[in-house]
Amino acid sequence: MPESREYPLLTVRRTSDGVLTVTLDDPDRRNAMTAPMTESWDRLMREIAQDEKVRCVVVTGAGSAFCAGGDLGWIGAEPGAPVEKLRDKMLPFYRIWLSLRDLPVPTIAAVNGPAVGAGACLALACDLRYAVDTAKFAVPFTKLGMHPGMAATWLLPEVVGMANARELLYTNRAVSGTEAVALGVYNRVFPAGDFPGEIERIASEVAAGAPIAVKLTKQALIGDGHESFEAALRWEALAQPITMATEDLQEGLAAQRERRAPRFTGR
Repeated sequence: MPESREYPLLTVRRTSDGVLTVTLDDPDRRNAMTAPMTESWDRLMREIAQDEKVRCVVVTGAGSAFCAGGDLGWIGAEPGAPVEKLRDKMLPFYRIWLSLRDLPVPTIAAVNGPAVGAGACLALACDLRYAVDTAKFAVPFTKLGMHPGMAATWLLPEVVGMANARELLYTNRAVSGTEAVALGVYNRVFPAGDFPGEIERIASEVAAGAPIAVKLTKQALIGDGHESFEAALRWEALAQPITMATEDLQEGLAAQRERRAPRFTGR
């Protein structure tokens, strides 16, 4: 994968254990999703999807914010434009940013500061979400005079349930800390001083799993999971034997016997 200079307004860092961290890097604009950043994100997501060495993707923000959402100047640049034209502008934007959801490996939102609007939806699109305990989460679309976008009306109920989604979308209020955890917005929150180390630890734990098994598990848990108990049994009766035929299974069993960390290769 090319160095991060190939992705304007993004910083890309890879560790030896397969964790790839993407930092939205436009702190002066609170990491708003401008057109140049969107273009970089599109190219990067396409490359990550094909990179077999990546085992976990972490998304975070530079400076004091995670992501302030869409570029309001861009959103309001064409007052009176035909609805069809605006639709053709917004739909590709949604799909590019939410392509993160289609990556085959687990994704983590490391919410270092406010996650607002489309930025909140980016966090919701990740498999796991962790935040600094003071980080605000808000979806104030109607406060700005517009309908929610970026799949907010799907992602928010999926994560926090319909009743909580209604409240957050209708009132536009921000949540943080223990309340955000209680609602299900975040898995956990950490004090700012502990945050970088905790994210590194969690990402390393995710990346340490057997790659084939982790990817199949992610597929099993997409959305609300299986449509029925029987569907879950049928999936597992196929997916588990696939992993039982891998070299990684033998490595995992050997590592358990020898009381050491496994060295999985994805084969």
